[in-house]
Amino acid sequence: MDENRGTDFTIRAWDVLHNAVSSKYFLDRDADLIYAALQKNLKYISFGEYLKRYIYRQACLEEPFEEVPLKEYQQIIKGAFSDNNTPQSFDPTSASLTVLSKRWLTQQTVRRKVVFLLGFGLGMSVEDVNEFLTKGLREQGINAKNPFEVICWYCYKNEFGYPTFERLWRTFNESSPNELDAKLLYSDFTVGARNTMRAINSEEALMAFVSKLKTDDNTPQHSVTAKKCFDELYTRAREIVADIYNTYEEDKQGKGPKRHYTIDDITESDLEHVISSAIPLDRHGNLTPVKASKLNAQFAGKRFSRQHTGEILAGNTEVTRFDLITLNFFIYSQTLDDYPSVKERYNSFVESTNEILKRCFLGELYISNPYECFVLMCILSEDPLGTYADVWEMSYEQ
Repeated sequence: MDENRGTDFTIRAWDVLHNAVSSKYFLDRDADLIYAALQKNLKYISFGEYLKRYIYRQACLEEPFEEVPLKEYQQIIKGAFSDNNTPQSFDPTSASLTVLSKRWLTQQTVRRKVVFLLGFGLGMSVEDVNEFLTKGLREQGINAKNPFEVICWYCYKNEFGYPTFERLWRTFNESSPNELDAKLLYSDFTVGARNTMRAINSEEALMAFVSKLKTDDNTPQHSVTAKKCFDELYTRAREIVADIYNTYEEDKQGKGPKRHYTIDDITESDLEHVISSAIPLDRHGNLTPVKASKLNAQFAGKRFSRQHTGEILAGNTEVTRFDLITLNFFIYSQTLDDYPSVKERYNSFVESTNEILKRCFLGELYISNPYECFVLMCILSEDPLGTYADVWEMSYEQ
C-alpha cells in the first residue's frame, strides 16, 4: 500500500467518495452505492487513531502504520511527557501515564482537556492543537473566550512548556477578577475576541485579557456565533417545511378544508419528521433509536432529532458542526432549481458550509468524518434528500 494512503485519512475518504459517485450505476442506484461505501469502506476515525497517526508522523516511524504496536506509542508519549516536564493530568490523579496513554490511544473520543494536555506533553504547535480539536474531537478550535484555553494558547504560541502554564494558571486563579466584560463573553464577538487574543504579546497583556473573562465558576460559555448560525439555518429550514406543507394542502383536491402554514406553526418535530422521514417508528410513535442502525458506528450522535434541537433552542447544549451541516444540507436539498448542474450545486454547498463552519471556528468540512462524506455523496445525487432518507432506511433493515 502507498504509505501516504495508509496514514492519510483524507485521501482514503476521497477514494471512497470518488469510487461511489463515479460509478456508471450511480444515477440509478445512488443510495445502494453510498450505503455500501459507508458500511464497507468508510469507518469512523477514533481519537485514538488520530493520535497514533500524529505520533507516527512526528516520530518518523519506519514500519508500516498498521503494524506499530500500542506499547511503542505509549513509550513515545511517556518519553515526550518526561522531556517536556508535563504531568499525566491537569488535575490530581492516581492513574499512571501508562494507563492514561493507553486510554487516549484506544478511545473513540476524550475530554477536551486531554487535547490541551497532549499539546504540552507532545510539544504541539497552536495549529496542531486546533487540528486535534476540530478533526480529532470534531469540536470548536481553541476558544478565545475560555481563560484556560487562552493561557494554553499563549504557551503553545511562545513555545513555553507546562511549568510556565502552571505558573500562569495559578496567577490567574489567585487574582481577583476585573469587572466581567459581558459584551466580550456573551455577545457575538468571537472574531473580535480571537483577534484580540492573537495580538497578546506579553504576560501582562495576557492577564489583562483573561481577567475580563473571569467568572465565579470558570464555566466555558456556549458559542454565541454557532448559536446565531444555527438560528439562521433553522429559520430558513422551517420556512421550507411550511412551504412543503402548504404545497401538500394545495394538492388535497377536495379532501377536506385546506390549512395555511406559517413558520410559527413549524416545530422541532416537524423538521425531524421531514429530514428523518424514512427512519422507522417504534411502537410509541418515536423514531427508532440510532443504535439500531447498522451505521450507528459511523453516525452515532449525528442524526437530526427534535430532542437535541429543543435543547439547543433552550440554550442547554452546544451547537455541533453536524447540526450546522445537516441544516445547510437540507436547505440545499430543497433548492435544486437554483443550480444549473449538480457540480455547481455541490461546489456552492461546500463553499457555503465551509464558510459557516469557519465562522464558528469549527474547521472546514472534513471528508474523513463518515457523516460528512455521506452528506457530500448525497448532494451529488439527483435527489439529495431522497437519497439521504433511503440510506438511513437501508441501515435499519434486517
